[in-house]
Amino acid sequence: MGDPVISLDDYVRLREIIGDHDLAEELDRAIVVPADRIQKNTVTMYSRLIYHDESTGTTREVELVYPGEADPLAGRISVLSPVGCALLGLSAGQSIDWDLPGGKVHRLRVERVLFQPAMFEG
Repeated sequence: MGDPVISLDDYVRLREIIGDHDLAEELDRAIVVPADRIQKNTVTMYSRLIYHDESTGTTREVELVYPGEADPLAGRISVLSPVGCALLGLSAGQSIDWDLPGGKVHRLRVERVLFQPAMFEG
């Protein structure tokens, strides 16, 4: 998998809230581009997507949100959750191995980006 691709707007806002969270390492290696250069199939903040956990065989539809907006029962997952952190910046078809609580490593694959804010800008 290549480095995650993150919009400059998302990068700046996330840097303000993450502290020493695991997401900091992902942001350090991210390719940061203007929002209008993000591909439509890339997971950004407020993207709605379908991902598949290859380790458990489960598929979920979720929206990636900031911590105060998370509502797991409604499918709104925080970017600071292990799954949210793993998915940010991936494109449809990409996978990542991610350490989840309990010491388990899961392989997550983005199946499809259903909605991304940049789809409706410009």
